[in-house]
Amino acid sequence: MELRVERLTAGYAGRTVVDQVDLTIGSGQVVAVVGPNGCGKSTLLRAMARLHEPTSGRVLAAGTDVWRMRQRDAAHRIALLPQAPQAPEAVSVAGLVRYGRHPHQGLFRQWSRDDERAVTEALDATGTAALADRRLDELSGGQRQRCWLAMALAQETPVVLLDEPTSALDIGHAVEVLDLVRAIAAGGRTVVMVVHDLAAAARYADTVVAMRDGRVVASGPPRETIDPALVRELYGIDAEILFATSDGAPVVVPTASPLT
Repeated sequence: MELRVERLTAGYAGRTVVDQVDLTIGSGQVVAVVGPNGCGKSTLLRAMARLHEPTSGRVLAAGTDVWRMRQRDAAHRIALLPQAPQAPEAVSVAGLVRYGRHPHQGLFRQWSRDDERAVTEALDATGTAALADRRLDELSGGQRQRCWLAMALAQETPVVLLDEPTSALDIGHAVEVLDLVRAIAAGGRTVVMVVHDLAAAARYADTVVAMRDGRVVASGPPRETIDPALVRELYGIDAEILFATSDGAPVVVPTASPLT
């Protein structure tokens, strides 16, 4: 499903945080949103997920503005996994993943075989089926993140938004999660993720969207977009861009500042 953001502006208490952002994201694509802290990345995702109302602009899912839908209908199209999700105390992995089916429940529609199928498929897709009866708080950080992703997949939306899905993970677990992100997109879903690691964005995303001060300053394929000028504009540092021998993905290497 195509996702389009048109002239989206959003903020808090009269302060603009996202300023007239335009994006077009095709089905099966992974888009990495990068930029310095406070540039509006998370607010953009929340506005796209119908959780933070924009002051102007539109978010179109398959041509329909999500802000003109009911919340439940929007939740059938877009799932958001926030940066620091909170789970009920002592919840099991299976119990957590079942929460992903909440938008599909209602007064006249209770738990069904279709819900059970969606949960089972999400556990299988994320490699967490063997953990289904374990408590979430007993697991490692990487295992927990895969369980949270399973919950988002169980929602069965064509669009999945991920806010820093590798935050606080070691490199091994981060690679596991990012490989899973690529597998989700290969299955036809659209994935938009906020990441801080430019090397990860370059290797795993089809498109990099770079933000600064609430605006998109660059957008395109990683190899055409990530360069020393962009790194300087985003983070105020000098860097060299190397290219991985395996696939040519750009790798950002900050230039050491002289000792003073």
